[in-house]
Amino acid sequence: MNKKNFLRGRFEAEADALAKSFTQSVSHDRRLYLEDIAGSVAHARMLAAQGIITREEADLLVGGLERVRAEIEAGDFVWKEDLEDVHMNIESRLTELVGEAGKKLHTGRSRNDQVALDFRLFVSRRLGEWAVLTQELMRALTRQAEKGQEIFLPGYTHLQAAQPVSLAQHLLAYAWMFKRDVERMRDADKRTRVSPLGAAALAGTSHPLDPLRVARDLRLEAVFDNSMDAVSDRDFALEAMFCASLGMAHLSRLCEDIILWANPAFGFVRLPDAYSTSSSIMPQKKNPDVAELARGKTGQVYGALLGLLTTLKGLPMTYNRDLQEDKAAFFMVDDALSGSLRVMAGMAASLDFRAENMRLALAKGYVNATELADYLVSKGIPFRDAHGLTGAAVSLAEKRGVGLEDLPLDDLRAICPAIDEGLYPLLAPETAVRRRTTPGGTGPESVKAQLTRLKHWLA
Repeated sequence: MNKKNFLRGRFEAEADALAKSFTQSVSHDRRLYLEDIAGSVAHARMLAAQGIITREEADLLVGGLERVRAEIEAGDFVWKEDLEDVHMNIESRLTELVGEAGKKLHTGRSRNDQVALDFRLFVSRRLGEWAVLTQELMRALTRQAEKGQEIFLPGYTHLQAAQPVSLAQHLLAYAWMFKRDVERMRDADKRTRVSPLGAAALAGTSHPLDPLRVARDLRLEAVFDNSMDAVSDRDFALEAMFCASLGMAHLSRLCEDIILWANPAFGFVRLPDAYSTSSSIMPQKKNPDVAELARGKTGQVYGALLGLLTTLKGLPMTYNRDLQEDKAAFFMVDDALSGSLRVMAGMAASLDFRAENMRLALAKGYVNATELADYLVSKGIPFRDAHGLTGAAVSLAEKRGVGLEDLPLDDLRAICPAIDEGLYPLLAPETAVRRRTTPGGTGPESVKAQLTRLKHWLA
C-alpha cells in the first residue's frame, strides 16, 4: 500500500485537497520532532525488551530515528503535508531508511497516546526553559535593586503619590512575583511528566507493553492511571498556559511601570537606546516599544488559554480531533512568554534610573504625611485623631503651596500643641524609609534581607 495513503485503507477515494490542508498539523507540530523521536526510541527499546520485536530490529529503528533527527536538524528533511503530522512524517521517512522494521515501530501504540507523550515532553521542556528565563529577569532586577538601595521615590496607590520607598523595594516586589512564577512552573512540571504511552487509542493494548520502562527511559515521574484519561487529558497544557498567563501579567505590570517612568512627566528612568524606537515624524521621541509589545502580548496569551479551555469544556471522552488545536495555542503562548522574558531581562539590566527626578517627585504629593500622623501617635494621640490633624496640616500646606516640612512650627503647634522641633527630621524621605523596620518593608535592613534571600534562592 502506498505510504501516502495507508491510513485510508477502508476508503475508496482520496481525501479532498482542501480537506487535507485543513486537517494537517505538520505545519506547526513539527516543533515536536525531538520529543517524537525520543518517545519512539524509548518505545522501540521497550518493544525489544518485551520480546515483541528483536534486539536487532530495535537497534535498526533507533539508528534510523537518529538519522531522521540529523536530517531534520541539518534542514534536509522534507516535510509532507499529505502525511498530516510530525509523527507520520517521521515514521514514513524511518521506513524508507530501515525498511520493514519501520512498520513495526507503531506496535501497541496509537497516535493518541503518542501525541500525548510528545506534547507532555515538549511542555515539560518549555516549563523548564520558562523557569530559567524568568530567573534571568529576576537576576537583572536584583542587580538593579542592589544599586538602588539609597535611591528614594514615591510609592503609589491609586497611581497617587503615597509614601516614600526605596527603588530597591519597588524592584524587589517584581522579583518576588517572578519567584512565585518559577515555583508554579516547577510544580506544574511534576504533573506534566506523566507518561501516557501504553494507553494506545483509548483502551490500552493486548501487547505486553511495559509503560514503566518507557517512563524511566524518558525520565518521567509517573505513568497514567486510566487509559481513557491518558489520551484525552490536556490539564498539563492548560496548567502550563496558566503559569504563562500569570507570568505575562507580572511582566505586563513591570512594563507599565517602565512605560510610566520613562514618560517625561515622571522622568524616573532613561530608556536604553537598544530597547527603544523613535517616531517616524517626531524626532524627539523615545518610545518604549519593547515594553509596550510585551504588555500587548499578554492579551494574546490570555486568549490562547481561554480558547483551549473553551475547546476542552465540550469534548466527550476520549480523543477528538479538536485536541489538535492545543499545540498551536501552546506554541503561541511559548513564543510570547519566552520572547518577552528574554527581551525584558536585557532591558531591565540596561535601565538608567534618574535618582534626581525621583527626589524631586518626593517633594510633591505630601508623601511624608504618614510620618506626621505616626509622630502624633507617638505623642499619645489616637491614630484616628492624628489622621484628622495631619489632614488639617496638609490642607494648610496645600493652600500655601509648600511642603509639610516647610510649615513653621508655630503653625503646626496651632493645629496640635504636642508638635515640637523633633518632627522635622522625621519628615525627610530617607528618614521615612529607614523608619520602616517591619520585615518585608522598605527599610534598609528588610531590603538587605530580601536581597540575601533572593540571591541565595537564585544561586
